[in-house]
Amino acid sequence: MTYTMWIILTASLVGLSCGLIGVYLILKKQAMMADAISHTVLLGIVLAYMVTQQLSGTAMLVGGIFAGILTAFLVQSLNNLKVQHDASLGIVFTTLFAIGVILISTSVGNVHLDVQHALMGEITFVPFTTMDIPLIGSVPKATAILALVLIVVIFFIIAFYKEWKITSFDPALAASIGIPVIFFHYLFMTLVSVTTVASFDAVGAILVVAMLITPAAAAYLWTDKLILMLFLSGGFGIISAVAGYWVATWLNTSISGSMALMTGCIFFITFLLSPKHGLISRWVRPAEVRGEA
Repeated sequence: MTYTMWIILTASLVGLSCGLIGVYLILKKQAMMADAISHTVLLGIVLAYMVTQQLSGTAMLVGGIFAGILTAFLVQSLNNLKVQHDASLGIVFTTLFAIGVILISTSVGNVHLDVQHALMGEITFVPFTTMDIPLIGSVPKATAILALVLIVVIFFIIAFYKEWKITSFDPALAASIGIPVIFFHYLFMTLVSVTTVASFDAVGAILVVAMLITPAAAAYLWTDKLILMLFLSGGFGIISAVAGYWVATWLNTSISGSMALMTGCIFFITFLLSPKHGLISRWVRPAEVRGEA
């Protein structure tokens, strides 16, 4: 593959994985948890480097999962203490992210970790760090990891489709029929953390948040069926990645920023044209009703 194709494929894998996960975040009304985890994983990555002195995929993954689960646990704990959910997110998100920033500035030194890299990523460098895979050959390491994460995401969505569907729409009903709601909550947050960490180094926190929330929000406006929502959200993520790369090339600007912009453009188009919830359909429908009257 060419340099361009590896970048587009890597970003598309991010868009597809995040798009699928994002659907459940939207349904659970926990969209901003994506923002929190995508920033607090920085603390986990820094702590993992301080322990191992390596920026390897395994160390980053373990550290990021730890930070993601810690974020979910602290938010849930504050909720149990009657702190509002949005306030809990704000407290945990800003505190853990600030600790990560301070540790980068004071303890990490000159290693390839900085706040700008954490926010915007370095997707243009993805094709230069490769690994050999049997029967396939040399591929970018980030692409291989993201492909594996996508397989894991799809596996868990298929394996626990019914459980996550019920817990997303009606946790009380799920608990009443014996589904361990808390277990599936933390399993899901672990999956969010894995997806976020795998995407973090390549594309940065801003694009991870955009891919986790915006394609799913757009899909939510198109359909009320979960399976269609999953397909649409994943598709919107891929379209955003491909279109964003060409916009960045055309404008000679940030690739990750352009991809994030395209997720917003897709949502804006959906907001206007969605047949049921779109702005235009809402204008037309009352006019039709008045005409019939």
